[in-house]
Amino acid sequence: MDPVEKDIQARKNEIISEVKAVFKTNMKFTDWDVPEADDRLAAELIIQVMQEALDMLKGEVEEGTYDTY
Repeated sequence: MDPVEKDIQARKNEIISEVKAVFKTNMKFTDWDVPEADDRLAAELIIQVMQEALDMLKGEVEEGTYDTY
């Protein structure tokens, strides 16, 4: 296995945990800002925004933005 693959695999759970933390933080913000919020709708909309961000990052990777990070 490539050293980069090993490194990412070793941190996989940490990365997943961080992504979930961002999601949960935004759920809390919605609950604070909108007391009668539909939590399922909030979750779906937050996931959409997070997916947009991931898609943008993926595009940047494909364009070579992080080739020499």
